[in-house]
Amino acid sequence: MAHIVIVGAGIGGMPAAYELRAMLSKEHKITVVNSVDYFQFVPSNPWLAVGWRQREEITLPIRPYLERKGISFIAQPVNAINAEANTLTLGDGQALTYDYLVITTGPKLSFSEVPGSGPLSNGGGGFTHSICSVDHAQAFWADYENFLKNPGPLVIGAMPGASCFGPAYEFAFILDTDLRRRKLRHLVPITYVSSEPYIGHLGLGGVGDSKSMLESEMRNRDMKWITNAKTTRVEEGKMFVTQLDDLGNVYKEHELPFKLSMMLPAFKGVEAVAAVPKLCNPRGFVLIDEFQRSKAYKNIFSAGVCVAIPPVEVTPGIFVIKSSLVASGWVLNALELYWMVSSFCCACASCPMITIFCKVVAEDRIFNVPRFITGLLIFIIRVRDL
Repeated sequence: MAHIVIVGAGIGGMPAAYELRAMLSKEHKITVVNSVDYFQFVPSNPWLAVGWRQREEITLPIRPYLERKGISFIAQPVNAINAEANTLTLGDGQALTYDYLVITTGPKLSFSEVPGSGPLSNGGGGFTHSICSVDHAQAFWADYENFLKNPGPLVIGAMPGASCFGPAYEFAFILDTDLRRRKLRHLVPITYVSSEPYIGHLGLGGVGDSKSMLESEMRNRDMKWITNAKTTRVEEGKMFVTQLDDLGNVYKEHELPFKLSMMLPAFKGVEAVAAVPKLCNPRGFVLIDEFQRSKAYKNIFSAGVCVAIPPVEVTPGIFVIKSSLVASGWVLNALELYWMVSSFCCACASCPMITIFCKVVAEDRIFNVPRFITGLLIFIIRVRDL
C-alpha cells in the first residue's frame, strides 16, 4: 500500500486528491493536509471585498467532502519537510510519513519586500490591502465600508516582483462599477500602479490587443495609471513609487496620496517547502521536470503557483497545470487541469481575458459561483500521450 500526501487544499490540491482517489485502488491511502479546515474559491475574493458576495458563498468545509470519497484530511500547517526520510512535521508536532508527496501549497505572500505594505495579519506594514485570501478580502470590505462614508483617492495595482496581474485589473473595474452604482465615483480618483512595462501586459507579453483595449477602457472610466513602477515604500495614506524607463533608468518619482489601497504582492515559496535542500530555486519555488516531478526527489511532485516555471503565453482565461502523479511504483497518466479563472460572457465562450474584464466584470454580468465541490469548479482532462 502506498500513502500519498497532498499538502495544500486549494484549486490545485483538491482536484488532485479527487483524481488520485478515482484512479487508485482503495488499498492506497490519500491524505490531504491544509493549514485551515475550509476551502476558499480565490477568484471570488474581489467580489467579497466590495460586498457583492458573502464569505459563506465562496468557502466550504473541506473534511466532509474529502471523507465521503475515502480521503483523509488533517487541518494543520506543515512546519517542516524531511525529504530524505519522507516525513512531514505538522503544526501540532505530529509526524506524518508518506510514500509520495504532492505539493500544492500556493505561494507565500511576500509583503515584507515593500516596507509598509500588506495586512498586519500577514506580517505586513498595514497600510495597503490584499485580496489574495478570503480573510484579506473581508478586511478590505470592513475598511471599504468606512471609506464609503468619507471617500477619497484609491490606489490599486501590483508590487514589484508580482507575477499575477489579472486580479488587480479586475478589482479596479469592480471598484469603479461599485462606486458608480453608489453615485460616489466622482469623489474617488483611481490610480492603477503596476510593475508591468505597459498596461495590458498581464505578465504574458499582452493578450491579443489587450494594451489598447485596456487603455481605452481605463480612459473611459477616468482611471490614471503608472507602469514600469517600482513601489519603494508605503506610509499611512501615502505611496512612494519610482517610475522607470524602458532601460531601467529612473524616469520619475511619484508620491501618491490615498485613502484606501489594494496592491498585489510578490510571491515566494512557503517556508517549509523552501527550506528543503535542493527542492527549490532561490525564491522558494519547486523545481520540476516535464512530469511535474521534483528534479531532486523522485517521489515529490508539485503543481500550481508554488512551482518554478518561466512566464509562458497561455490561453486567456485558463490556467493550465500539467501534472504527473505516481503511486505504488506506477506512473499515472499525466493530467491537465484547466482552471477557469473567469466566467464566460454570454456572447462568446472564447472571449479573451481582457474582454471579460471590461465587458463582463465592469457590467457585473457574472454568473454566480455555485457552492458545489471543487470538482465542479475545475475541468479535469486526462492526457495520455504528452
